[in-house]
Amino acid sequence: MLSNATVALSVDFDSPEDFFIFIFHILFATSAVLVSGSVVVGIFNTRSLRVQNRFIFMLNTSISDTLTGFSAYYLGLFDVQEGYPSRNGTYYILPSFLGVNVLTFLFAQFDRYFAVSYPFFYNRYITRSFVIGVCAFCWIYTYSILTVQNMVPVSKAAQINAFGVMTLQIIVLSKVLMTIKLYFIARSQLVREAPSAERDNKKESLRIIIFVVICFLALWCPSFVNIIVRQLTSKGLKFRNEATNLFATMARLNALVTPTLYIWGSPALRRAVLSTVCRRVGPWRRTR
Repeated sequence: MLSNATVALSVDFDSPEDFFIFIFHILFATSAVLVSGSVVVGIFNTRSLRVQNRFIFMLNTSISDTLTGFSAYYLGLFDVQEGYPSRNGTYYILPSFLGVNVLTFLFAQFDRYFAVSYPFFYNRYITRSFVIGVCAFCWIYTYSILTVQNMVPVSKAAQINAFGVMTLQIIVLSKVLMTIKLYFIARSQLVREAPSAERDNKKESLRIIIFVVICFLALWCPSFVNIIVRQLTSKGLKFRNEATNLFATMARLNALVTPTLYIWGSPALRRAVLSTVCRRVGPWRRTR
């Protein structure tokens, strides 16, 4: 038995399921850090990607996904329960990385909408500095709300949390509508354009954002719905801790799925990641 000064492990290792859960979280956290971290390094080291707005949004979510991967070592391996009340919690600091991605994806959808539908307006007003500012806003807004939430009494914090859930409902609805809108743009408007490198670039970027948002919502919505049900009816599914919380684990899986979709959907990013990994691994292998 661990002493009271330490945080207990997430499982008791009394059954095969306990070993599976523990090993799964180790593998997931490591994979998320390596894949999303590779995307971060690949974009940072490739100037042709850094100057494109859509890759700045990818960079922002990949930074968040890398941090989510690191956080999974704590949330998945130790007995942690976020909420009111919490147990060994992080004051929602670690789970809020997903909140950053929720906002970033929404702005990325609007970015692709204006880039395809209003190219002259987009090229004139939506600058790289503007997009970087939007990405910074996603972090500032998320953690400003969280800071206020952690400074007020628990009763007020619970109210703020409920308000945040309501706001997320609006954001999720907006994301669904924007995904449908982008799908029809990809099917109708781009088909009418003459074949060109720019057309292929637009088509690729729309395909990536549509797939990413659909996968993100599919993995994240079960946790979101369960939270709403518990707040409104005091029912819903309850779990022993974050490691055994199937819905929270599904939401965190986005940290691995999203950068994987980026690499799959963008040949330019795939080449950048592979060349970056080869440069990092090559010297290490030669020194052995």
